[in-house]
Amino acid sequence: MSTQTPGGADTADGFEWTDLDRRAVDTARLLAADAVQKVGNGHPGTAMSLAPAAYTIFQKLMRHDPADPEWTGRDRFVLSPGHTSLTLYTQLFLSGYELELDDLKAFRTQGSKTPGHPEYGHTAGVETTTGPLGQGVANAVGMAMAARYERGLFDPEAPQGTSPFDHTVWAIVSDGDLEEGVSAEASSLAGHQKLGNLVFLYDDNHISIEGDTATAFSEDVLKRYEAYGWHTQRIEPTGDGDIDVPALYAALQAARDETERPSIIAMRTIIAWPAPNAQNTEASHGSALGADEIAATKRVLGFDPEQTFEVADEVLAHTRRALDRGAEAHAAWDKRIAEWRADQPERAALFDRVVAGQLPEGWQDALPVFEEGKSVATRAASGKVLQSLGAVLPELWGGSADLAGSNNTTIDKTSSFLPKGNPLPEADPYGRTVHFGIREFSMAAEMNGIALHGNTRIYGGTFLVFSDYMRNAVRMAALMQLPVTYVWTHDSIGLGEDGPTHQPVEHLASLRAIPGLNVVRPADANETAIAWAEILKRHSTKPAPHGLALTRQGVPTYAPNPDAAKGGYVLAESAKDVPDVVLIATGSEVQLAVAAREQLEAEGIGARVVSMPSVEWFEEQPREYRDSVLPPSVRARVAIEAGIGLTWYRFTGDAGRIVSLEHFGASADAQTLFAEYGFTAENVAAAARESLAAARG
Repeated sequence: MSTQTPGGADTADGFEWTDLDRRAVDTARLLAADAVQKVGNGHPGTAMSLAPAAYTIFQKLMRHDPADPEWTGRDRFVLSPGHTSLTLYTQLFLSGYELELDDLKAFRTQGSKTPGHPEYGHTAGVETTTGPLGQGVANAVGMAMAARYERGLFDPEAPQGTSPFDHTVWAIVSDGDLEEGVSAEASSLAGHQKLGNLVFLYDDNHISIEGDTATAFSEDVLKRYEAYGWHTQRIEPTGDGDIDVPALYAALQAARDETERPSIIAMRTIIAWPAPNAQNTEASHGSALGADEIAATKRVLGFDPEQTFEVADEVLAHTRRALDRGAEAHAAWDKRIAEWRADQPERAALFDRVVAGQLPEGWQDALPVFEEGKSVATRAASGKVLQSLGAVLPELWGGSADLAGSNNTTIDKTSSFLPKGNPLPEADPYGRTVHFGIREFSMAAEMNGIALHGNTRIYGGTFLVFSDYMRNAVRMAALMQLPVTYVWTHDSIGLGEDGPTHQPVEHLASLRAIPGLNVVRPADANETAIAWAEILKRHSTKPAPHGLALTRQGVPTYAPNPDAAKGGYVLAESAKDVPDVVLIATGSEVQLAVAAREQLEAEGIGARVVSMPSVEWFEEQPREYRDSVLPPSVRARVAIEAGIGLTWYRFTGDAGRIVSLEHFGASADAQTLFAEYGFTAENVAAAARESLAAARG
């Protein structure tokens, strides 16, 4: 077992726990109780019982710099049970981040830096938005994966523990987290990947909203994690029910020093300790303790029961020494990174480019241009784009939830992100291709963690229909504005014989309903390449999650048009100066609009074809551009998409028609299904004539 020393905190010379440390912990407990009491709602109990654990991590073990919360060399901390946000806020305040006492007093109120659950980008020191239980577990796993890939990009030859890119991901997890299936998916992958830079502290407090966890949870968690391949430890409380801090410190230190596998420590706690009457009750989980109980708790701890938000000057001076330790750790890291820069100038240049979010000069020359007229599935085109970009963007990596051959997400067949000891010949701890396994939900949440860690660009694939499994993690990516890319293939009934279980119908409209998610459904191979290029450009300038919806079946290839990056553009113009009707389509249905246009033009009806790969991108454009594509004066419009038509009413108006699919599909070949369900040029042309008649009234 290899080891690494703690960064900028107590070292192996000895563990120190003074009266000031104890007083600081008790201060954190009471700040949590007072904050919930003041606002009248929240979750005080876990924050009270976890205060010694969070304090030990922030003050004694974790390498961080409160003056620079985004320092590349920092450890990462994830509070997976986000409802106990005060566990984190009190430590950020005590350590000297941007939180002050007034922020704690403003807990859960409009505009405060202390919202009910931690929000990434809103509060300095918050590494991820947590609250939906289980996902913080997967976020932490993703961060640990990203840390390993980052090391492979910039410093792969350095012995373990010697690189400026070595750091630890710490996470506090709860019973609720470990009951959620996503945590099992992620923990299984973490054990398989031997993520030795990952430490979980499991708050085993036996309480959930419905009471004792005996109502629903009885397995031996550590045996489960041992089966996953984790290093496991257990610590028991002291005789009076509090956390045994020296035992905790020793366990955390041992977990950090175990670098061959991830670690979990089960820590039995008493929720709301030491509140005389509220401790070990479900009421303390999600309700204010009440003035009398808080006063009684203050007496137990030797605080003035008449005071609220009491923080002694000597306590704050003591805890804010974290700023000094952080500065020392940061300075030591700066020295190491300077030495690395001198030794590795090419990698240093790559590091600077990646950190800046820039793309290399001439990168677009690597993008393939597809021959006009050929039939190419957009999933196949996406695969060729990825393989072409792989050579020029080493920071780009990803894979699939066991569907790489179908999703075309293998960026490098010779290099799989797998730990030492894996028997596969392509196994490489720093490999490009990630095998997420059949774990769609955790894949999406891990991708969030990878993006949050920074310094790489991640994508992940599955079938579009299985985006349902991923949905809440996709929502969290949109909430945090994370630049992750989903490669969702088999995007309609066009996938054919696998039938309705695999044929997405409601998914495109449902995903477009998520604020901040950009759904991109390219019409052909060249739109696919343009879409990938636009997504890469937006990584830093307009960070957001993107979902590519790609075909299984071949579709005609059109001449590339850079306006595809605007989300909607005129693919084929009417012979008339002002078209009689506008045909709007996405993906594989664009070819139907093109064919219908030919029929209509032959009848003397001027028809314009608009390809709209991304509604979200299109709606970002200036009104002038949007009106030039969809002239307000042209009321006759038809939208065509092989899914429910919910998206398109805003574009078709009162005279428009929508050719859509308002029911599930069937098991048959794609050509048969498209014909049976009305996705034909003839039906589109008929819808155009109906719309014209309605517009003329």
